[in-house]
Amino acid sequence: MKRCLNLRTQIGRLGLRALLVCMLPLSAAAQPEGGLYVAGAGFSFGQAADDGLSRNPGGGRFFLLALPPQTVALTTQASRSDAAARQRVIDGNGVLLVCQRDIDNGSVDASRLVPGVVAVRGWPPAGSSDLPAGQRYFPNEDPAKLPQSDEMLRRLRSTCS
Repeated sequence: MKRCLNLRTQIGRLGLRALLVCMLPLSAAAQPEGGLYVAGAGFSFGQAADDGLSRNPGGGRFFLLALPPQTVALTTQASRSDAAARQRVIDGNGVLLVCQRDIDNGSVDASRLVPGVVAVRGWPPAGSSDLPAGQRYFPNEDPAKLPQSDEMLRRLRSTCS
């Protein structure tokens, strides 16, 4: 009888651990995700950074995409003010993004990007199988570094196309 109780206790503990492990991703996914802010198209990197930080004061993850020529703020050649704004974004749980197409066409030198900048691909050409049907991410992308929101990911891909 004592052995049976020990087994029940162990199974109960394992069940509780499994439940707790299963709950961890749910709590992480439940955290609010901020918006997508774009430096370029009339907004400086500093303005986009300030906007993203002011609209996400609680430390929720948000995304800042830099388009040329604002991409210099994501490089080792950034001005002091842009480097400071970049660090504030990182400290504020922002994710720094650049379009892969800008790297591919030579507008951005990938070797000069600071660590942590994520290159994002746009939509593949019509008829391409690069992005498998029904998938949100390309095979070489890390979903943890991109928006969870379908709408935000579509906006990001459209901007980088």
